[in-house]
Amino acid sequence: MTTEADSFPRRHARTQRFTLGAPRAFTVAPDGSRVVFLRSRSGTDRANSLWILDPADGAERLAADPAALLRGASEELSAEERARRERSREGGAGIVGYATDAAVEFASFALSGRLFAAELRAGTTRELAVPGPVIDPRPAPDGRHVAYVARGALRVVAAGGGDDRPLAKPESDQVTYGLAEFVAAEEMGRSRGFWWAPESDRLLVARVDDTPVRRWWIADPAHPEREPHHVAYPAAGTPNADVRLFVLGLDGTRTEVVWDRARYPYLARVHWSQAGAPLLLVQSRDQRGQVFLAVDPDSGATRMVHADEDPTWLEVFPGVPCWSPSGRLVRIADEGGARVLAVGERPLTGAQLHIRAVLDVTADDVLVSASAGEDAESPETGEVHVYRVNELGMERVSQEPGVHSAVRAGGVTVLVSATLDSPGTRVQVLRDGKRTATVTSYAEDPGLSPRVTLTHGGARRIPCAVLMPTDYPGDTPLPVLLDPYGGPHGQRVVAAHNAHLTSQWFADQGFAVVVADGRGTPGRSPAWEKAVRDDLADVVLQDQVDALQALAGDFPLDLGRVAIRGWSFGGYLAALAVLRRPDVFHAAVVGAPVTDLRLYDTHYQERYLGHPDERPEVYRRNSLVDDAGLVDPAEPHRPMMVIHGLADDNVVVAHSLRLSSALLAAGRPHEVLPLSGVTHMTPQETVAENLLRLQLDFLRRSLGLPGTSAEAARTA
Repeated sequence: MTTEADSFPRRHARTQRFTLGAPRAFTVAPDGSRVVFLRSRSGTDRANSLWILDPADGAERLAADPAALLRGASEELSAEERARRERSREGGAGIVGYATDAAVEFASFALSGRLFAAELRAGTTRELAVPGPVIDPRPAPDGRHVAYVARGALRVVAAGGGDDRPLAKPESDQVTYGLAEFVAAEEMGRSRGFWWAPESDRLLVARVDDTPVRRWWIADPAHPEREPHHVAYPAAGTPNADVRLFVLGLDGTRTEVVWDRARYPYLARVHWSQAGAPLLLVQSRDQRGQVFLAVDPDSGATRMVHADEDPTWLEVFPGVPCWSPSGRLVRIADEGGARVLAVGERPLTGAQLHIRAVLDVTADDVLVSASAGEDAESPETGEVHVYRVNELGMERVSQEPGVHSAVRAGGVTVLVSATLDSPGTRVQVLRDGKRTATVTSYAEDPGLSPRVTLTHGGARRIPCAVLMPTDYPGDTPLPVLLDPYGGPHGQRVVAAHNAHLTSQWFADQGFAVVVADGRGTPGRSPAWEKAVRDDLADVVLQDQVDALQALAGDFPLDLGRVAIRGWSFGGYLAALAVLRRPDVFHAAVVGAPVTDLRLYDTHYQERYLGHPDERPEVYRRNSLVDDAGLVDPAEPHRPMMVIHGLADDNVVVAHSLRLSSALLAAGRPHEVLPLSGVTHMTPQETVAENLLRLQLDFLRRSLGLPGTSAEAARTA
């Protein structure tokens, strides 16, 4: 028996899903002499410190301690920094990011809006006196200057302090230099807005003007004395921010980079290395066309290196585009029905691999992460591996079944691995393929081991995870809880222990839990991902139904008692399930759902459904609040618990309020749980903990099951 304080919901919340204390954000010195990384001091400590490891013997030393640097003062974050962390889903504190010079001898980071610099060889850290609050400081490759953003201006300061000055100042309150706009950070995976030249004499800097973007107001109803704050939110069909790019010299010169911004308004990627000219990837608004552009930094002129078109949409990928050391374009492309690695105009992989990211490029090979492709001889459900690829073939670097990624430089590879058998992640330091060290993790052991079976369901072989109670004898059918994300960018069926912890906790309360990654989810093939074009609703819902019914032939599932829970897209999917298929689903926990699809952002929503003014019927067909099933008296009314954070600036609470209004007008039973002060994340410990308990209570009540969350806590 455990106490309330030791229950899984409490520990899951306190440890931020057992991620605190785990090492992350690795950088390897080009001579292979140092590995730099972030890690907090324990599995319940949110404050990350900067650490250095010697790959030769695994010795670790502390490079920067936020507690010492702040001298016990509490950390203060600007509104801009809080927004950046929300976009990246960063729940930690202390040093949450850093950047280094080319030699990885000098690092800079922001802490409580102040600028700090660390000499990594000497092990010393000092504050640089500059105007704040500081955002995203980055040293020049030669380590002589640090560029950073403060109050919308892009500034530079000497690495030793002094000579601080702005290179570009905002012309209005709606303009920033050096920051990513909302859709770049939220949807494109581009979190930064400036890039140093390899020669350290100038920078490419994004200028973002939010003037065209509509303003939304986020209020805090729990504190009516506080003024609402406004956000520039580019909802589907409305104007985006105006994004330009400039070359700014340390000598004060300023040159605009010129491309057809009317045709290609999205600045998706920027790369600048010694291997070639600055390289841009720009996309059309419908994301069916994109061009790779080389920039002349002296004149700002651009020339096309490569162009892509796709009748459905074009994805953007981590690590590309970039130049190889020989000056060839490295990219990931959808060709011949497969997602391949291409160097120059030649694909180096085929349908046996589904390329997910480029991790490193050398003269000898390209390091990539990939899952098994459609033509793989033995597809490994939920696995992601690291491969070395060149014109002679490929070699798998990671060997254990699991989910792997890597960082490499100077002959040293840091391999980060998660497996089904072990909690958390294991970090190995390899030289020439041989392990020389491991990086210590302070993450807590969950004390819970998923009883999970990775399998496939239905004629489409939908990847599935099935979790049974730890002590289940297998003699009676169990009520079923579907626990999917089920949509773009969210793979839940993975061969990793901690990914299934919450699902296992629900299983241990007496459920058979099913997680299905239907069409639209990543990791299988381009056609699988793009099958949801124009139909985010019916396609994803049908795959959940097909997987459930197929699995019932192999597992003891009670199809007369089926519930579903989800957050964000998963919340949308959960509501769809009980509204459109009440013959299959009997209750739903609907967390932060997108319900009126016109209220979500341009880059995401228009990729899948087009422009709402041109295709209003597509938006109506996929939106929950326009669902004809809301008012069909012949359909049974299934209970819903709708949960939403009132401070959410990504999926705003208007989505849930509009759904509740529509449900009320249709006479459909539902509960609404508003979370005061909570954003799209739920980092607050008590909120995150009690959310699990309240969901369990609702599911038991709705399905007519015995037990309460208090009883569950005594046995969890």
